[in-house]
Amino acid sequence: MTPRKFDISVLGEEGAAYVDEDFIDLDATTDGQWAVGTNGVKRIVMPADRRAELVCLENQTLTIVRSSLMGAAVYPMPTATFEPPAEAVLMDLDGTSVHSEAFWMWVIERSIARLMNHDSFTLAPEDEPHVSGHSVSEHLQYCINRYCPGASIEQARANYYDITEHEMAEIAEGRGKEDAFTPAPGLKPFLLALKERGIKIGLVTSGLHNKAWPEILSAFRQLDLGDPLEFYDCIITAGHRLTKGQCGTLGELAPKPHPWLYAESAYIGLNISPDRRHKVIGLEDSGAGVMSIRLAGFAALGLTGGNITKGGARPLLHRYCESLDECLGVILGQ
Repeated sequence: MTPRKFDISVLGEEGAAYVDEDFIDLDATTDGQWAVGTNGVKRIVMPADRRAELVCLENQTLTIVRSSLMGAAVYPMPTATFEPPAEAVLMDLDGTSVHSEAFWMWVIERSIARLMNHDSFTLAPEDEPHVSGHSVSEHLQYCINRYCPGASIEQARANYYDITEHEMAEIAEGRGKEDAFTPAPGLKPFLLALKERGIKIGLVTSGLHNKAWPEILSAFRQLDLGDPLEFYDCIITAGHRLTKGQCGTLGELAPKPHPWLYAESAYIGLNISPDRRHKVIGLEDSGAGVMSIRLAGFAALGLTGGNITKGGARPLLHRYCESLDECLGVILGQ
């Protein structure tokens, strides 16, 4: 299909260079409710991971976030600007602060292998954008849909939690999978530079608390940074594992790419006023995370090493950086 040249005004600062390369043009949304050329629709595009559809109208862009667990949610996509130096930085955990994505994808893989009773099962390379950056349930449901349609999501979750608890106990005892959690290169000087300048730091993850907290602790112990609760200005996770008789949070139903984790971090955790959001920037390595930051109203910094390119999220970035040190330069306006 010949790319339509209608300008998407919500693109990130560097986004225009990638829109026709990374976004897929559609004649209509998946559900057929919006179509190009009707009701003021100028263009409809979706990133390569197909997790969202952007409906471009004359004066605004609507983003439809689809879920394999529930219906779609529709959010306006605000234009996000950033004026350095930052007053607050919102940071992803997996892949951005701690290198652990390979471990958690391995747990997903083992959970599905157990569900299928197929020990040699392995995920395919093209599965990566769908088994990282979202919620556990979203990852598992994707795998079920692709590899074992009709299998029980409840049993898949039970497998996941059982494997996770075993591996966490093994890691705590000095056994388990080697190099499961490794601080990102340059994390310590990056965090200390932000603290020295009085820039607020929020840590945000779609991971459940009982899997995220050991990662954070492990990284801070390796870096000798003390208590994470004292260091970060806020830490937002997707909530706790659900067990019978307990209530959960929206984390499993509205994780990244929904905006709520980043919105909660900034507006509640860090007490940022909406009229100061141009002084806030989010840092992510996943396409789902980039979309989450943008829907929450903030500019997004992309960090290489994740699935931003595979997921087709580059058009929404303010900058795409090779390292945390390069990110720091953007944050400080240097």
